[in-house]
Amino acid sequence: MSYSKSLGSALTNTHMRTPNHLTSPSGMCSVCTSNCTGPCEIGLSAIRGSEAIYPFATDVYQFASEKIYPLDFSHFNINGRVFGAWGCEADSEKATFPKADTEITFGNKQKILLKAPIILPAMAKLNWKDYFAGAALAGVLVVIGEDVVAKDPNLKLEAGKVVESPLLEEMVQSFRRHYHGYGEIILQANVDDENLGVLEYAITQLGVKSVELKFGQAAKGIQGMGRVKSIEEALRYQSMGYLIYPDPSDEKIAEDYKKGIGQTFEKIGKLPMWTEDSLKKRVLELRQLGAEHICFKTGPYDPKDLITILKVASLSEVDLVTFDGASGGTGNSPVKMMNEWGAPTVSLESMVYDLLKAMDTKGYYLPQVAITGGFSTEDHVFKGLALGAPFIQFVGIGRAAMAAATVGKLVGESILAGNVPKEYERYGDSIESVFEGVKRLKKIVGEAACDLPPGAIGLYSYMERVTTGLQQLMALNRKFSLEHINREDIVALTAQASSVSGIMTYSQRLESEIRGGSL
Repeated sequence: MSYSKSLGSALTNTHMRTPNHLTSPSGMCSVCTSNCTGPCEIGLSAIRGSEAIYPFATDVYQFASEKIYPLDFSHFNINGRVFGAWGCEADSEKATFPKADTEITFGNKQKILLKAPIILPAMAKLNWKDYFAGAALAGVLVVIGEDVVAKDPNLKLEAGKVVESPLLEEMVQSFRRHYHGYGEIILQANVDDENLGVLEYAITQLGVKSVELKFGQAAKGIQGMGRVKSIEEALRYQSMGYLIYPDPSDEKIAEDYKKGIGQTFEKIGKLPMWTEDSLKKRVLELRQLGAEHICFKTGPYDPKDLITILKVASLSEVDLVTFDGASGGTGNSPVKMMNEWGAPTVSLESMVYDLLKAMDTKGYYLPQVAITGGFSTEDHVFKGLALGAPFIQFVGIGRAAMAAATVGKLVGESILAGNVPKEYERYGDSIESVFEGVKRLKKIVGEAACDLPPGAIGLYSYMERVTTGLQQLMALNRKFSLEHINREDIVALTAQASSVSGIMTYSQRLESEIRGGSL
């Protein structure tokens, strides 16, 4: 069998002519006929060339890998216990799932309280306003994605550095105006952002206290890239310092462009060229500017590189390192890179666990660590925390959280227009009656809850569901605070899952108990 998908993909808006009859190694239809107009990726490539490499309509959609990985979190089940309690008195009247404490602090020296061990990874498109606002209401970590200033029509630069970005300021304020004592918003920067002085501007002018440095495009490998629609737009980006290929300022290329000759312009994100020394220096500079939390964001790179990143994070006392596993992602990267590069999240987290365990044994300072890549529901969160315990404290939920913000926005708009979606008619005909989260939010913001953006209410409600589900799974294992979750709280279902992760299967656990004298 092949783990890869066929050459028809929702990411490129293509499909197979005979989806039930494929040649596995090539991904092509088993019979390729001479009268087919080519609805597959080969056909799209014949018509659009290298444009077929990329996802389509990235300003409207978010994307992730379609590859069927041989190992994911479905290869583990959650354990359960009937004796004792940890983090709560062993009393049936007291040890109930609502008593399971999901609160956690973020940060090394400057502690920030969170409602749940969840981080909403970098986003700077689609319904970002409600994504950030909902994160503040839910009291979790959230990250503003890279390259925001490139999208800001009112951006002001002086000597090639940002001095004003209303769009970035609005993103920060989308979180802050709903902040109620929990959570934090983190600003991410790539190489181009660094060249434009985005973090300097955000820290000194916007009061941003938490920042994140990138290593490539996390789960997608290299930096973001995309087609530029016109030479005028290409020149504008180039004047800001972005890498444009081919060079729109070259007279011959400009002349050919006017004649309809030559390839389309592409904006290519620069690859970071960090060294251990430059990383340490940059962390120190950011702290001197006023940043209170420094974070790293990386993906499933070569283990040697992961070791270097963790060592620098340790020596520089970085607050958080987020590892993004293959299958995650939201857009602007080649489809085949999303599908065919990097370690799946379970494999990546298992590697990171082993590295952190070895570092802990050797006495290294350990930063807090987050794992992300394909998480969407409470069972994923619990399994992710258990697999990485005690070294991995946070789970990232990206695409699913944005989906909740988008659904909330669309449903809310329909209700306000007097057209309640059929699926939700049974709940009523107003925002307050349809969105159950409004009642809970009244305890936080009072009657103003009725006037909150529906998308933010949607994300808050989704986070409330995941957190409640996490509490129930914690109670199942008699773990009533997060620090008590450990690797014995999940069980591997397959030999491969056990081999990769070091988590025992049921038969191995039984054998261990018998050998250990339980009988």
